[in-house]
Amino acid sequence: MDHAITVTTDLPFDEALQATRERLSDEGFGILSEIDLAATLKAKIGADLAPQVILGACRPPLAHAAVQAEPSIGVFLPCNVVVRVDDAGRTVVQAMNPDFMTQIASGAALEDVAADAKARITRALEAVAATPAS
Repeated sequence: MDHAITVTTDLPFDEALQATRERLSDEGFGILSEIDLAATLKAKIGADLAPQVILGACRPPLAHAAVQAEPSIGVFLPCNVVVRVDDAGRTVVQAMNPDFMTQIASGAALEDVAADAKARITRALEAVAATPAS
């Protein structure tokens, strides 16, 4: 099992970041947190990093169902979605594969949550990848 759902896009970083926010919203996810990892590491330790932003995405009905099925699943929430520039200068969008939740706990309820989250995240990321650059 891959640890991440990954797409690349021809969109420039800023456009990909905005498109990712929008496509996640289309799938019912809100953004609870946003961390500019490149800026944070530059400010804290002087490290130079290609643009990279971590979005903490949450779809409340899925989060609630997951925590009801397995209270410790909260350590995996919110769903982290990363928009970054790779070494070749391409924009990459990645999200943790929700199937990993089923590795720490079992049960039909959690499997249903993981499947729903994976389908929604996959659709959102594929939509970003299909978005034409302006």
